[in-house]
Amino acid sequence: MFRRTFWFTAGAAAGVWATTKVNRKLKQLTPESLAAQAADKAVEAGHRLKDFALDVRANMQQREAELGEALGLDAPAPPDSARELPATHSPAELGPRPATPRTTPYSISYNRNEDH
Repeated sequence: MFRRTFWFTAGAAAGVWATTKVNRKLKQLTPESLAAQAADKAVEAGHRLKDFALDVRANMQQREAELGEALGLDAPAPPDSARELPATHSPAELGPRPATPRTTPYSISYNRNEDH
C-alpha cells in the first residue's frame, strides 16, 4: 500500500513539473514573447556596436596622436565644426542641366549571339 502511494505521489509530482515546464516553454514561444526577445537582442547588439565604434574612434585618435608625435607634427586637431561637410546647393543655384538625349530600353538592340 505504501509503495503505491509513493509511486502515485511521484507520478503526480512529475506530471505537475512537466506541465509547468511545458507551459513556460509555450509562453516563451508566443509571437509577443519572440518579438520582445528579438527587440532585446537588437538593442543589445546596438549597444555593442556603439561601444565598438567608440573604442575604434578612441584608438584612432590615440594612434593619430602617436603618429603626429613621431613625425613631429604638433598641429592641434581642428574643432569638430571645421570637419563638417559643406552645405548642399539647390538645383536652381547650380544652373540649368545640359540636355541629354533620352534613350529607352527598347531602342538598344540586343544580339543574343554575343553571349556565346
